[in-house]
Amino acid sequence: MKKMNLPFPKTICYCLFSIIIIFIGCSPKINTTQALPTGDNSMVSLDWDGTYTGTIPCADCQGIETSLTLKKDKTYLLKTKYIGKSDIFKEKSGTFTWNTEGSTIILQGITNAPNQYLVGENILFQLDMSGKRITGAMADLYTLRKVQ
Repeated sequence: MKKMNLPFPKTICYCLFSIIIIFIGCSPKINTTQALPTGDNSMVSLDWDGTYTGTIPCADCQGIETSLTLKKDKTYLLKTKYIGKSDIFKEKSGTFTWNTEGSTIILQGITNAPNQYLVGENILFQLDMSGKRITGAMADLYTLRKVQ
């Protein structure tokens, strides 16, 4: 039996190889050095800097008149006055950090009182000592509203 030398199989292989190269060359390029978007969060989406005020409930007084000023350089000034106990505002200042989700600020230098606030649109929600949102009938009272 005589072997036939057919160019057909080689031609098909070359054509398929060429088509594959063309598709690879035309595929969109992915830029792996570009930072991926982190999504919306309070830290990047809101105008959070400014002064927030309110009266927070107090166990042994009529309330805690509170003013918290947040600055873009991540510093704060916290003023508190215990209504019915004192007419003097106590002041505490320092720096704050954001949690990893970018939704909550943590006031540095405060260890014996709540120091975390969930940041919303023109509002701060004081969190409990464990960093959890306060719930129950009085939950709405643990808010500070932005002064416009």
